Amino acid sequence: MTKVQVRELVFEKFISREEIDVAVQKVADAINRDFEGKNPLLLAILNGAFIFASDLMRKITIPCEISFVKFASYSGTQSTSNIKELIGVDEDLKGRYVIIVEDIVDTGLTMEKLLQDIDLKKPAGVKVACFCFKPEAFQKDYSIDYIGLTIPNDFIVGYGLDYDGYGRNLPDIYKIVK
Repeated sequence: MTKVQVRELVFEKFISREEIDVAVQKVADAINRDFEGKNPLLLAILNGAFIFASDLMRKITIPCEISFVKFASYSGTQSTSNIKELIGVDEDLKGRYVIIVEDIVDTGLTMEKLLQDIDLKKPAGVKVACFCFKPEAFQKDYSIDYIGLTIPNDFIVGYGLDYDGYGRNLPDIYKIVK
């Protein structure tokens, strides 16, 4: 499909499932190299990152664990500055290596909040892995350690990313038609 409709909006194909697979493998290879012998905890952000986290876990070959947190910061197609923690970190992170797994980083506000929360739990180290990064929208100064794809500041759906809860199941990524 070159175009899809999600609710009332039309989207065109932007990133194929084959390109997605290559990007996920790139992130997994870097994590496998950097965390050899460290048993990291992957901390995936729901709902969007669940597909990326699943694919990433299957490509990581070192021992690791996974847990989940959930934040809400979007309304329709816009990121808001109002970040709600719906499911918090309930793991003992003291002395652990943590890799935050996120579907997309745009403004960076949600990730900043999570990084602050995790820092209070005294981990051995924290890295950020995101599938898509929007440098044009990024407003913060922390580093993103593993980036699958760098993309323009377009609204996208598919591969776990949604519009009002819909479109996550699309195997390719689509950007909004303006």
